[in-house]
Amino acid sequence: MRIYKSKSVLYHFLIYNVFSNISLMLPKNFHKLEIFSGLSPTSIDLVIPLLEACSYPGRTTIYEQNQDAKHFFILVSGEVVVKHKPYDGEAITIARVCPEDVIGWSAALGRSKYTSSAYTENPCEMVRIDVTELRKFCQKNPQLGKLIMEKFAQGIAYRLKSTYDEVLALLFHGMELLPE
Repeated sequence: MRIYKSKSVLYHFLIYNVFSNISLMLPKNFHKLEIFSGLSPTSIDLVIPLLEACSYPGRTTIYEQNQDAKHFFILVSGEVVVKHKPYDGEAITIARVCPEDVIGWSAALGRSKYTSSAYTENPCEMVRIDVTELRKFCQKNPQLGKLIMEKFAQGIAYRLKSTYDEVLALLFHGMELLPE
């Protein structure tokens, strides 16, 4: 295990050999993750070298708002809180992320910086995906790449709906209104 410290962010990354089986490192059989449902085991095996298993202790920063966005993550176990700090106010919680959700999708959307911060509530296991490597994979495997991107898009679209609901609740609370 390598430990990196950058500002106040502590990263724990389990480094693995490309030929090793990532499913042995995670508590759940990787082939059974919902985001890969409908894909053949052979297709999933082609994707596995893109993935890096990550382990974070509770109450740890995963990434910070305005940090370079080079990776996105699939939460395997634990809970993550996503917060956004507007320039004129305090940080607000915009999402609570549960296992199998995608976080850090600013990177997947091609943004250069994360637009929010993510923190672990308790110990978490995740899969980290480097967007540069994913882009190369999609160029080499266009059909499978399209399927993978569609799966990620479904996860992101779900989170956007969840974020909308969280922001709407904050607005109602801030205006001291009750939804009808």
